[in-house]
Amino acid sequence: MVETSIMASDEDIVNGTDGTVAQQQPVAAVVVAVVENNSIRSKVGDEMITTRGWKVLVEWKDETSTWMNMKDVKEANPVELAEYALANGIDEEPAFKWWVPYTLKKRDRIIAKVKTKYWKTTHKYGVRLPKTVEEALRIDADTNTNFWGNAVKKEMGKAQVAYEEVEGVTPEDVRAGKVPELRSFQEISCHIIFDVKMDFTRKARYVAGGHTTETPVGICYSSVVSRDSVRIAFLVAALNDLDILATDIGNAYLNAPCREKIWFEAGIECGQSCKGKVMKLVRALYGLNSSGASWRHMFKTYIEKKLGFTPCVMDGDLYYQRQKKPDGSEYYELLLVYVDDVLACSHDPKAIMESIGTEYVLKDGYDIPKIYLGADIVKVQNADLTHSWAMGSKSYVKGALDTVKRLLAEDGRAFKSKHRHDGPLPKSYKPELDTTPECDAELTSRYQQLIGILRWAVELGRIDIQIEVSLMSSYQMNPRMGHLEALYLIFHFLDKHPCVYLLMDQYKPHLEEEFFEQDVSWQEFYGDVYEEMPPNMPEPLGTPVSTMAMADSDHASNVVTRRSHSGILGFVNSAPIVSYSKKQNTVEASTYGAELVALRICRDIVVALRLKLRSIGVPLDLMV
Repeated sequence: MVETSIMASDEDIVNGTDGTVAQQQPVAAVVVAVVENNSIRSKVGDEMITTRGWKVLVEWKDETSTWMNMKDVKEANPVELAEYALANGIDEEPAFKWWVPYTLKKRDRIIAKVKTKYWKTTHKYGVRLPKTVEEALRIDADTNTNFWGNAVKKEMGKAQVAYEEVEGVTPEDVRAGKVPELRSFQEISCHIIFDVKMDFTRKARYVAGGHTTETPVGICYSSVVSRDSVRIAFLVAALNDLDILATDIGNAYLNAPCREKIWFEAGIECGQSCKGKVMKLVRALYGLNSSGASWRHMFKTYIEKKLGFTPCVMDGDLYYQRQKKPDGSEYYELLLVYVDDVLACSHDPKAIMESIGTEYVLKDGYDIPKIYLGADIVKVQNADLTHSWAMGSKSYVKGALDTVKRLLAEDGRAFKSKHRHDGPLPKSYKPELDTTPECDAELTSRYQQLIGILRWAVELGRIDIQIEVSLMSSYQMNPRMGHLEALYLIFHFLDKHPCVYLLMDQYKPHLEEEFFEQDVSWQEFYGDVYEEMPPNMPEPLGTPVSTMAMADSDHASNVVTRRSHSGILGFVNSAPIVSYSKKQNTVEASTYGAELVALRICRDIVVALRLKLRSIGVPLDLMV
């Protein structure tokens, strides 16, 4: 019998017989013992290509333990089990020997490929990218410039508030456990990431190696304002004649305290006098697991306590506050937060921005937004001399097309297409029937990159390509060459139609009432129902709005799986706020069934939309 009884927590797995642990991603259970049933051991000289007879003792998160067949544990967590076998000297056992080396080699190959991709990126926009501070300084010396040196100096001038020196100790003392105050601290490495902006400005960012630390006990999740909340804010601003200002908080994370116990050995970027000294993190440096959550909690507390805003129960990064205009009319001013990007809708947004500026450094001050979260923002004058806001993606699409053209140029191809069709893809194209060769690892990575670019374009308002992007997203794990060519066709469509805007039209739509049955009662089917209201709903103020949605579905459009595709548009007045395009989870026998599935999803979208509007004090007309 082979038995190992070293215990590990639910977020660690034993990495050696001395009880040391190596941090892993949280798993449902960990290996705490392995035993073999001797009665099934193979004959001497035979190689046992099986795990039969071996059991693994796993400890679950509720601290209970269970003996499980090693086959099941191997399928669920092969790398962790292989590392455990190697660390405890049982990797030469027949049940391990046939698969552990292969698994570890595959792990190493994956890690090496990730590193290779990073190190292969040597230039951007024709400018050489350094990987270390020493290389950056050498480039400056070779080119007789100080671009990279100034970028490092600028970044470290801001980042130095994130750490403080622990005097009188050396890194060797800390590693040997001779410094009591740092015994519970984890050591990490910090480094600088270099980049080149579109205007060729050199950029340096000092980051922590947060991937090498144990996952903090507390919640690390950090949310951002949703896209439909942003569209609602621009619509409400037009309805209530409010002004909008936007700003970007400089080095936002460095304002928040560090939630983790971290120390590191200072490099040359910290200054020649500090090189090699022990530094303790005191601020939320970029790269740590908890930095995003720490900053969000800090800024959220400031918004609520100092500025007096209340968070929306349907979107925790959308805030509202009751205000009064000079004419005496009341309304709710809005504040939207996307990490460090802040948008204020008010009759006096300047006062809000100046208040934030007294507490934090505002990068480039504040102004009427021209670009917000990648979308072009314009103010349009209507025929009645009122104004509406519109969101477009022209700038983003231009950058995306430049990326695709560069990728094709690297392949020796020109960015052109022989296809002549009106939409993003030919109407007859069926990606599920594509039989072209599968993409290799490099082209698969490119396919995933292009899908990400297109999906963000949809988020910015290009709903004219949403169904095609939704269809092609299904093949990200194993795309074929034909699927990749289909993505190029979508980019050709964007090249032909680069300038598309979504108008946040505040006027209510005109509906022909004679086409709707007015005397139909559904009480017999549904009983006495009432509309759900959000908790702590504020008093409705401002101009009332109406909601409307359009839903449709095809039937069995995927000829292989026979699954249908739903499409939904949700409007507030005439402004498109929500767009939805997704393959249905079920296979329906008829068009009627497929459209009922789409209507059920549409109902949920409308309910959520109306709840969000009510939760920020927007008055609603009767359900349409």
